[in-house]
Amino acid sequence: MQAAPVQVSVDLTGINVFVGGPIQYAIEDDGFYSPLRRTLHGIIEAVQEANGTVFSAHVAEKFGVDTPLFSPQQVSVRDFDWMRRCDVFVPVLPVLGDDLLRTDGTHVEMGWASALRKPIMLVTRQPMASNASHLLRGLPTIAEVSLFDDIEVTQDPGTLLESIARSARPAVRAAS
Repeated sequence: MQAAPVQVSVDLTGINVFVGGPIQYAIEDDGFYSPLRRTLHGIIEAVQEANGTVFSAHVAEKFGVDTPLFSPQQVSVRDFDWMRRCDVFVPVLPVLGDDLLRTDGTHVEMGWASALRKPIMLVTRQPMASNASHLLRGLPTIAEVSLFDDIEVTQDPGTLLESIARSARPAVRAAS
């Protein structure tokens, strides 16, 4: 399934968006898991075309190619810094078969985001996969979490971009 051309009518100037998702468990024998790569690339491209700033380990690590070059300490420090600096966190949790693909790091990042009171725009299959934990399913009760279907976002990221703009604007105005 090819993503539709991005039609950007949202302005994300001055907004920092941290886009996260699995890397380690998304690396297959023939490269990075293609459906996840398409979704991540589409979100990153849409945010950039809307003039937003993207923080992405997928870009920094070339979708897994350069992952072995980074130590756990470097990744932890880098990603926590991005989380502190971002206005919105967009984790992408892909489904493989009927189950969420394992992504320990993204779950840690969602914990950071909720503790730091960052809006979370969670992109995953809807309804949520049956193997999603109670803590993941319950996160909206303690944090600002909006849910987006990964297939819909890949086809048209417009609704996601509008939600990013709505959630991030108060934080951007407060920082000015």
